[in-house]
Amino acid sequence: MTTAVPDSRIPEAVHRRRWAILGVLMLSLLIVVLDNSILNVAIKTISTPAPTGLGATQSELEWAINAYTLAFAGLLFTAGLIGDRVGRKKVLLGGLVVFGIGSALAAESGSPGQLIAYRALMALGAAFVMPATLAVLMNVFEREEQPKAIGIWAGGVGLAIAIGPITGGVLLDHFWWGSVFLINVPIVLLALVLMVWLVPDSRDPRPGRLDPVGVVLSVVGLVLLVYGIIRGGELADFTDPSVLSTIGAGVVVLAGFVVFEKRSEHPSLDVTYFKNKVFSAAMAAIALVFFALMGVTFFSVFYMQSVRGYSPLESGLLMLPLAAAQMTFAPRARLLVDRFGNRVTTGAGLLLLAAMLAAFATFEADTPIWVLEVVFFLMGTGMAHVMTPTSVVIMQALPREKAGSASALSNTFRQVGGALGIAVLGSVLSTAYRNGIEDKLDLLPAGLRDTAGESIEATLGVAAKLGSRGDSLVGPANDAFLHAMHVTALCGAGVALIGALVAVLFLPGRPTEPQPGREEQELVTAGE
Repeated sequence: MTTAVPDSRIPEAVHRRRWAILGVLMLSLLIVVLDNSILNVAIKTISTPAPTGLGATQSELEWAINAYTLAFAGLLFTAGLIGDRVGRKKVLLGGLVVFGIGSALAAESGSPGQLIAYRALMALGAAFVMPATLAVLMNVFEREEQPKAIGIWAGGVGLAIAIGPITGGVLLDHFWWGSVFLINVPIVLLALVLMVWLVPDSRDPRPGRLDPVGVVLSVVGLVLLVYGIIRGGELADFTDPSVLSTIGAGVVVLAGFVVFEKRSEHPSLDVTYFKNKVFSAAMAAIALVFFALMGVTFFSVFYMQSVRGYSPLESGLLMLPLAAAQMTFAPRARLLVDRFGNRVTTGAGLLLLAAMLAAFATFEADTPIWVLEVVFFLMGTGMAHVMTPTSVVIMQALPREKAGSASALSNTFRQVGGALGIAVLGSVLSTAYRNGIEDKLDLLPAGLRDTAGESIEATLGVAAKLGSRGDSLVGPANDAFLHAMHVTALCGAGVALIGALVAVLFLPGRPTEPQPGREEQELVTAGE
């Protein structure tokens, strides 16, 4: 059998407006991705004590990001299944409404705890938006146009990465920190109007039942695992019993999730999909690339703002080359795939990303800024040649009717990879920084010493309160952070290299025929 669907399955009226529909889907995608890219610029401001920010610690900042990504990843399974069952347009509209409400509440947060809670609410809405956008795309484009459409869709991520930091910088220069969330509301309203007008509804004619037990197990397991990793970074000791027990509990719960899904008659994650090595390799590659990228993005903001002294707006502008490269090359990556195959295109993209992450290990406080710009541009280039090929492999591996499930799986691995990247590499950064600065804090009172050792922002904050007496802490803080950044960057580069190895070993080479290969057809059969 073949995954291609006859032309008659797509109404002529829908086919004619397919590119306008893609524009609406990208607008919906924009706000989901925009929110995280804006937050990356705002984390320094949010870490500043009130009234400028919320005085969030590094751990609270990580949780402001991880509350979103973990809730998002944990709910994507169910969101994809609900979209396939009740209609993707309906869940898109509902998800956007919830996301808009969460954004408005997050803008008025009075404490880091409230911000974390409202970010989780935003993730609830986003979980229903993200998989539905790709699922609708797969149902309005024919198979031969899908790689081009997915490339443009992936380029939309680059557009959001570009707009987010710049918009966040402008807002932070003129308004309070909450404006970076409030900006989502008018975008949501515009997307709702256009979606009602243009986007058709679609669903799986043979949907399965929901899997609440599997969803609960996945969420609990991920939260325990990542919380244990973050806690290990806070304590600068991963052998602490509380850290080991939390991480161990997370691993056990996630193992239970896999066993339950294998035995369930209506699993949220159909593990038979992963019998196909190409499908599994694409999933692994996309998770590993986001693991490396999200962790490095987290520390690069502190490098630009805390060490180099750039404003949030300037930091956003400095990240523009990364976004521009991704936006430029993502829609064109399919051309390299047609010529060289997925293996070479994705492997080369991951190798380029690994090299650029390693380049961060050479950065000092006075490194010429054009070097940073070149590194960001090449990072975006590498990302573009990973995201588009892997997304096409994943989405075309399953039948059109299962588009919501395929999109949910892809985005789940992406978000889990990003969440773990922030947790693991954030903990590496925190531990290395604390070890590098603690012997310079001996003269401070015990309570202040613990606070000052949490992050470079905490050290600089204590130094500012001490006035001239704190000036001697600024140099050691910068030195300790740079060392921690070097260690973290090399860890990220190592992860990207593992991803490149996976791509080279398991992804297909140059296609000999436009039709899907035997393995993909077997996977479709298994999926049905």
